[in-house]
Amino acid sequence: MPEVEYTKDGHVAKVRLNRPKALNSVTPEMDQMLLEAWTDINQDPEIWVAVLSAEGEKAFCAGADVKVESEGPRIAFGGGLTGVGGPLVELRKPLVAAVQGYCLGGGFELVMCADVIVAADTTKFGMPEIKAGIIGESGIMHRSIRQLPHRIALSMILTGDRLSADRAFDFGLVNEVSTFEGLEEATDGWVEKLLAVSPLAAQAAKEAVLSRAGGPLEIALATRYESMEAYASTEDVEEGKAAFAERRAAVWKGR
Repeated sequence: MPEVEYTKDGHVAKVRLNRPKALNSVTPEMDQMLLEAWTDINQDPEIWVAVLSAEGEKAFCAGADVKVESEGPRIAFGGGLTGVGGPLVELRKPLVAAVQGYCLGGGFELVMCADVIVAADTTKFGMPEIKAGIIGESGIMHRSIRQLPHRIALSMILTGDRLSADRAFDFGLVNEVSTFEGLEEATDGWVEKLLAVSPLAAQAAKEAVLSRAGGPLEIALATRYESMEAYASTEDVEEGKAAFAERRAAVWKGR
């Protein structure tokens, strides 16, 4: 099996890290495969939701495989999704991450790029680099300080201490905690929620929110969002109005 499995099931794209014996650590070849997957997801109008998961119970991802060096153009870790070490790839479709076991270093950062995180109760999030006297790329620090309470993130950065799934839920980092056995079912539940809304509306909302998330509120309010304006003339808008008037579930077309 390939070390990154990429499959499609209806309107859902599934990306799965498949290197469990190496704790799903990511090689340059896997980065290339991930880049190809994200690119295809962005370009395929029939894909409305993406799911990122990993094989095995022990680990989601322990970060980059530092024993393997890249011989080609450098791709940002995670196929460009993190923007660490190369050009940032912005995934336009909603991304659900299903996480278990060790989620460390670059693996932790990759998960923080998702829009929805479902974690098994076995999950341990961490930034272990400092314990080995290593400070490399700073992306994981900047993301964690924005997605966790300040002192929680800073204590993890400065000590290398790990964060359990339950505490991550309490701090708002993850959306749901399940057993490892129930992880797939819990993830499917979030996928169904995302498939129930207009895909074009979801994509426009994601782009608008994330494009101004780091700036002042007044700038965000004054910005014109082309994707939202374009959505106003789609078939899905008319379908939404008709479904509301007829008191039925909408049947979205993504156009």
